[in-house]
Amino acid sequence: ELREIVFVIQSQSNSFHSKRAEELKRDLLKQAVDLGKELPTVLLIHQIDRHEGAWTILPLMRDFSVTYGRNSSWIFFCEEDTRVQVVKLLETLKRFDKSKEWFLGKALYDEESTIIHHYAFAENPTVFKFPDFAAGWALSIPLVNKLAKNLKSEPLKSDFTIDLKHEIALYIWQKGEGPHLTPVPEFCTGDVNSYKADHCATTFSNFLPLCGEPVNKEDVFVAVKTCRKFHGDRIPVVKQTWEREAALIEYYSDYADISIPTIDLGVPNTDRGHCGKTFAILERFLNHTSPRTPWLVVVDDDTLISIFRLRKLLSCYDPNEPVFLGERYGYGLGTGGYSYITGGGGMVFSRTAVQKLLASKCRCYSMDAPDDMVLGMCFSGLGIPITHSPLFHQARPMDYPKDYLSHQIPVSFHKHWNIDPVKVYFTWLAPNTEESHNGKKVGYNREDL
Repeated sequence: ELREIVFVIQSQSNSFHSKRAEELKRDLLKQAVDLGKELPTVLLIHQIDRHEGAWTILPLMRDFSVTYGRNSSWIFFCEEDTRVQVVKLLETLKRFDKSKEWFLGKALYDEESTIIHHYAFAENPTVFKFPDFAAGWALSIPLVNKLAKNLKSEPLKSDFTIDLKHEIALYIWQKGEGPHLTPVPEFCTGDVNSYKADHCATTFSNFLPLCGEPVNKEDVFVAVKTCRKFHGDRIPVVKQTWEREAALIEYYSDYADISIPTIDLGVPNTDRGHCGKTFAILERFLNHTSPRTPWLVVVDDDTLISIFRLRKLLSCYDPNEPVFLGERYGYGLGTGGYSYITGGGGMVFSRTAVQKLLASKCRCYSMDAPDDMVLGMCFSGLGIPITHSPLFHQARPMDYPKDYLSHQIPVSFHKHWNIDPVKVYFTWLAPNTEESHNGKKVGYNREDL
């Protein structure tokens, strides 16, 4: 029965995202009414605010078990842009015995072992399957009850949440003692309008949101963090690739090099974190750029980014809100902790967010502290939520499953390690993949990368 399914939308409190999640909730309830069914429970993750780590799902298992363990059969998770055909979802779930432990989803796997999964299953990473959240995924209540029990006696091993879908699958698997992910062909990430979607219970069609005209070039100020030792090899890549997309860009270094040009912020380079440098950039943005420039993007010198796509994405956000946007990671979320935007994929701030942060007096505990984590701590203390976008990437294209990237129009990748970064840019991030480069047309095949 539909009332036996608890729908959990992996929502966020930013106004753009919460609106999208509310629309999905209304759609699910309308489908139930149209079917003449008793209404299911529909929860929005960001409203379950007892826990900073609600988005990491596992800390909620005890609540789910206590509240829904008796009268429900399934917890079905989906993203705000997942489209659900309720009738087909019911038909699909009926195939599985609800009294058993089931972990259902659309299976992703690593082609090669990758740093974002701590090189798990290095012998053969393709053997371990984890769910693509965009297609929706489901846990049977017996499994939810078991996880709630396990989490009491065996808390999460790592303090860090880096790739939630992989980490949840690992925890459920319990070194082979628990269930593997069961692939469900009806959980899809194809476009809802595709002929292939006829058999699908779920679809996903949000490649890159656009909520009106892209923001103006002059509305985005780009700050590139670099240092003297990388002026010769990393900065030329920026200049060959995405620099031309940025109307306002400055390079911040420990050495003023007029040929680039770089600005010496008077902060010595450190081998560890760059907290001192990043806070100096935030101060400079607030005090030395036009107050009419609403957005700041801070990137590393080995970040590959599409400013063109970012301008489209930013059309969905209100710069009058304190927005801190990028790829979300978590630290210590099982025990309080905080979320943060990981720096390598690019950190996007609304001017309002920078103003609130600097007015708060929250600062680096040391100059070489990890800037992204300190920022996460500060914003968490201010009650300003992190806004996650899966279009920002802390690693290289080959560090992600092909199927996962296939329903994205990415905004950024990070690292030049063992890749041709210029080729990666023109393949994945250029305004179109057939881009004029040094007067020649180049078109690369993503499969080669």
